[in-house]
Amino acid sequence: MLSVLLLGGVLLGLCELVGAPRKWRTATLVVLFATVLALQLILPDGHPVRENTGESPVLWLIVGSFTAIALGYARLVQMLKRRARQDEPDAVKPVAGSFSETELERYARHIVLRELGGPGQKRLKQARVLVIGAGGLGAPALQYLAAAGVGTIGVIDDDVVENANLQRQVIHRDADIGMPKVFSAEAAMKAQNPGVEVRPYHRRLEEGIAADLFADYDVILEGSDNFETRYLANRVAVAQGKPLISGALSQWEGQLSVFHPKAGGPCYQCIFPEAPAPGLAPSCAEAGVVGPLPGVVGSMMAVETVKQITGAGQVLRGEMLIYDALYGENRKIALKKRADCPICGSSEPA
Repeated sequence: MLSVLLLGGVLLGLCELVGAPRKWRTATLVVLFATVLALQLILPDGHPVRENTGESPVLWLIVGSFTAIALGYARLVQMLKRRARQDEPDAVKPVAGSFSETELERYARHIVLRELGGPGQKRLKQARVLVIGAGGLGAPALQYLAAAGVGTIGVIDDDVVENANLQRQVIHRDADIGMPKVFSAEAAMKAQNPGVEVRPYHRRLEEGIAADLFADYDVILEGSDNFETRYLANRVAVAQGKPLISGALSQWEGQLSVFHPKAGGPCYQCIFPEAPAPGLAPSCAEAGVVGPLPGVVGSMMAVETVKQITGAGQVLRGEMLIYDALYGENRKIALKKRADCPICGSSEPA
């Protein structure tokens, strides 16, 4: 078999020397492969030529199959790249909504997905997502939104990185202790994907700024640790008709849902009409939380965001997904809009 590979290398070298086109080189290798395979099939066992070229046709059939698969995949990727660029064939520089060669390679696994493709990736690039909180849920959501190529990502949080955060908030590093979380997250996201725009807001989400801030974004992710912020985010998102992707954690359990009354689902306050009494819903600092759990739920929030932006699949609107990490169980519960909800009771589906 080694002699055949050496012969193939010599033939390719000669083609290179005479400047033969690529299709000639490919044809040369195909002819060589077909000749060797024919010899393996025609010559009897023990024949010197057969022994010197691998002894069995099975090995060559395996090699040929893997080579064909690899070439087919490469051709598919090239075809998808051309399709993603077909709207602007004469562009020299990438403009808004188009892709550079680096981006096409980076997002190739998205582009080959039937549910996303080039159009879906363009929607991600043009999307603007606001993440409330750069902590347990915000950390993984921010990382994956940046990696997925969401064009503009805002993050608002008034907290700084503490040593106790690092057990679960993996976007931050030990060297970031004392730094505002939004700037630590920004540095990590830009290091992951320099092509995204990150807008850090080192402040608390308050009534006076929420409406103007939300107006700049298409989708809102809410991963805060207090009910005051959750109810505020819900009120403003409903008023502006924007989807609110909300998650929560406690010890070994996480939950998430997409609240979007304009599209026919309930809002957050439909499901949680009022905040629980003090002590009934302890914080992570009080009750504890297993380290990887925020990564699981925050990543799910990022997936729901990708689906919401691109229209792929079915988002968790009118449903709540509950993940029990202690027993490895998932379950869904249906959520219904309340006609007497003070926030969305009078709103109608779009």
